[in-house]
Amino acid sequence: MNSFWENEIVRVAANFSVAVLCIIVFLAVFELVTRYKNWEEIQNGNVAVAMATGGKIFGISNIFRYSISHHDSLVAMIGWGIYGFILLLLAYFIYEFLTPKFNIDHEIEKDNRAVGFISMVISVGLSFVIGEGIQ
Repeated sequence: MNSFWENEIVRVAANFSVAVLCIIVFLAVFELVTRYKNWEEIQNGNVAVAMATGGKIFGISNIFRYSISHHDSLVAMIGWGIYGFILLLLAYFIYEFLTPKFNIDHEIEKDNRAVGFISMVISVGLSFVIGEGIQ
């Protein structure tokens, strides 16, 4: 049975499957903490939401890239990926807290592309910092 999990094709498929599942679950968590419905807003052409959501997808994927490359077992990869996501979620709340002059979610919902872009860059940039830290 050990040789099955040591097969490169099986390991890649397992890592891919887990990462995709985690991205879906983590996006659902982000959907719960934002005031707007991501996919409805994207369907309606809200570019700010698309940029912020794309940044979250990139950020989560990048964290899992680091987690996969630095951990041999699937369980360790999942654990560190979840930890990285929690840090990324925490960064979202800090970003919201540090901008008391306006509400981030409200601005993104209004299609304020500058706020959507900054949100995207924060998610992408911090995913590199988080990823490097979880190795």
